[in-house]
Amino acid sequence: MRTVLDRLPDLWYSVSATTRAPREGEVPGRDYEFVTAEEFERIQDAGGFLETFEVYGHLYGTPRAAVEQHLAAGRDVVLEIDVQGAMAVRAQYPEALLVFVKAPSRAEQRRRLLDRGLDDRVTIERRLREAEAEEALADRFDAVVVNDDVDRASEEVAAILQARKQAAR
Repeated sequence: MRTVLDRLPDLWYSVSATTRAPREGEVPGRDYEFVTAEEFERIQDAGGFLETFEVYGHLYGTPRAAVEQHLAAGRDVVLEIDVQGAMAVRAQYPEALLVFVKAPSRAEQRRRLLDRGLDDRVTIERRLREAEAEEALADRFDAVVVNDDVDRASEEVAAILQARKQAAR
């Protein structure tokens, strides 16, 4: 969804922290902040995350300070997080706009996961089951966007954000 940023310059994309190792092609600071488990726990204990969860055996969290800094400066912030993270953010920011982005079908999601070549079949099947459970909670979000084409889906997310901003005026 980063292409939304190209259309809406007032948006800031928050980079999550994780304890997992970088995957091939991932850039620290762009894709994730890669930290040790000890560093993650230190930040967490100091209240440095908006939300944290263990996902597939690794810790993930949204750094609090940068998000709050950008919000205070009047910028909107994009968080690319899972359902449990979104619910935790909504608890802290009831006015947050939550957009659920989903694959067009489970078969297409399976194909995308296989094409990535990052996970074994057991992990892919677990991810698909969890995706189904997450989609069951999509009604808790303000909007649902089907990612059948990344450019079209990005345009739809951008339109949702722009409509929200116009309605707030």
